[in-house]
Amino acid sequence: MTSHITRRNFLKTALGAAAACALPGCSDSPVTPAPNPRLTARPGEPTITPTVGVTTLGLGGSRDGILLVPESYSPDAPAPLYLALHGATGEGSNWLGVRDWMESRGIVMLAPDSRGGTWDIIEQGTFGPDVGFIDFALQHAFDRCRIDPARIASAGFSDGASYALSLGIPNGDLFTHLIAYSPGFVAAGTPAGQPPVFVSHGTRDTILPVTQSRDVIVPFLEDAGYDVTYEEFVGGHELPSEIGEASLDWFLGAA
Repeated sequence: MTSHITRRNFLKTALGAAAACALPGCSDSPVTPAPNPRLTARPGEPTITPTVGVTTLGLGGSRDGILLVPESYSPDAPAPLYLALHGATGEGSNWLGVRDWMESRGIVMLAPDSRGGTWDIIEQGTFGPDVGFIDFALQHAFDRCRIDPARIASAGFSDGASYALSLGIPNGDLFTHLIAYSPGFVAAGTPAGQPPVFVSHGTRDTILPVTQSRDVIVPFLEDAGYDVTYEEFVGGHELPSEIGEASLDWFLGAA
């Protein structure tokens, strides 16, 4: 596997990183968000036959997203679901570079677009329309695919990693695993459940420094009682294939 997600193909900009770090507590404490970030979508009995492969969601106009249903999908065997959140100025289709990782493991991947240039809590300092759209997109996936309720991950890269953690904590009764590649912060919302967490960060990251994960995010999560797997690698603002695939094996319990 040679897939290698970098700052360039996630369209992460210095402006987007600055917006994230401008939030209160980016340097030394979690952000406290509002209003309600709770999601209502839940897996159940599918009512629509899914299209195998990659399809657009058809839910959000020019800012929409994609659903990947792997070739191996069968309604007779509940599949894991990976909610994939992009970096600043990106879109869900940026995740197509990891399609082979998902196909080889039989993972359904849902990758919505943020409503603005990045996720609402980063642009506005509070949860907003992205919560509702993600909820709608999750229900879209649940209506089509039989999803294993014991294997649902909230995952993201860069700004998307910060959002995956911040949205995942108050929805830990839906998400069974949280995965953050090079995050910049975590919002301190009211927790529901306590899913295990995977965090990775490059030691040479000049966009969101590794100290954000090493010295702020990981200790905060551990102090709050979360089981955290932390992987530091020599590299920049990127997702190396060995880290990405290791996180999926961790998610599926194969590590």
